[in-house]
Amino acid sequence: MNMKLELFVLPVSDVDRSRAFYEKAGFRLDLAKDITDDYRVAHLTPPGSESSIIFGKGLTTAAPGSAQGLYLVVEDIEETRADLVGRGIEVSEVFHDDKGIFFHGHDAGDVVHNSQGQERITGPHPERASYGSYATFSDPDGNGWVLQEITQRFPGR
Repeated sequence: MNMKLELFVLPVSDVDRSRAFYEKAGFRLDLAKDITDDYRVAHLTPPGSESSIIFGKGLTTAAPGSAQGLYLVVEDIEETRADLVGRGIEVSEVFHDDKGIFFHGHDAGDVVHNSQGQERITGPHPERASYGSYATFSDPDGNGWVLQEITQRFPGR
């Protein structure tokens, strides 16, 4: 059986502001539809992704900004960060973990290191190891995104 994550509902407070933010970040607008005054949707896809986001008015009861730990996999973390910053998106500095532990917690759009004394070190992973370098950003509501550099996937992916 194959299952692919195709779409994620993102809780936002302002459809137009969110749409402008994600388009500025380079996401492709796939659909924008105002069904009624109380039901509006926008569907966007990150560059090169097979999965998309959808947000709107009347679409979810989740609190705006409550989506955390949304990972965008990139081939070159520094290049991607520079592109987003050049588009006017506020992105953290690139960082890595001192112990190389993969899992992170998330709080207000930022990665937090809450397991076994893990430390966040400025700069990409010293060996540029796949799964080892990160940067973060948030949308206007505080939904939290993590850029993760992966140049070679684990087997079976």
